[in-house]
Amino acid sequence: MFVQRGPGAVLFDRDGTLIRDIPYNGDPGKVQPMPGAVEALSRLRRAEIPVAVVTNQSGVAKGLITPDEMGQVNARVEELMGPFDAWAICVHDDGDCCTCRKPAPGLVIRAAAVLDVSPRDCVVVGDIGRDMEAARAAGARGILVPTPQTLHQEVLEAAEVAADLTEVTDRLLGDLEAAPVPAGHSRRARVLGWSRW
Repeated sequence: MFVQRGPGAVLFDRDGTLIRDIPYNGDPGKVQPMPGAVEALSRLRRAEIPVAVVTNQSGVAKGLITPDEMGQVNARVEELMGPFDAWAICVHDDGDCCTCRKPAPGLVIRAAAVLDVSPRDCVVVGDIGRDMEAARAAGARGILVPTPQTLHQEVLEAAEVAADLTEVTDRLLGDLEAAPVPAGHSRRARVLGWSRW
């Protein structure tokens, strides 16, 4: 059970959480924010909570999209939603046996390292069980935001479930108010460009 406290960073899954899930999308013109995503990110940034993306992109390993196409889609995400403090991306497929592809914890651990926070102080927000398993494996708090594609069993097994990103943000900012930061300390980590691991 997690102690409710203000997060050191919020790590979002990309497809199905921040943007509509279009499998193996390499077209930035098809990027559409999920309901409430832009406002949720804006509220977290105003509260000086670092935000990052942790995303599996196996379409690169499968040869269905190129790294450049993936980069264009990510750039469009930032055009629509503002800059993220870090991007942690796994371009491997399940058979590659990497340590980064969710449900492995590698993306969460790497994003936390880039943001200079402990994984235990991070919140991972995603729409499927893999996101929650990655959070659990890294020692982070996971919040599931189900979509029609989310399996019923994944909802039952999630430690926390929220109806949408607005509810996630309300919950996290409520935790923040309960855990004030010492005077003179900023919550925001240094801002870094996105990279691929």
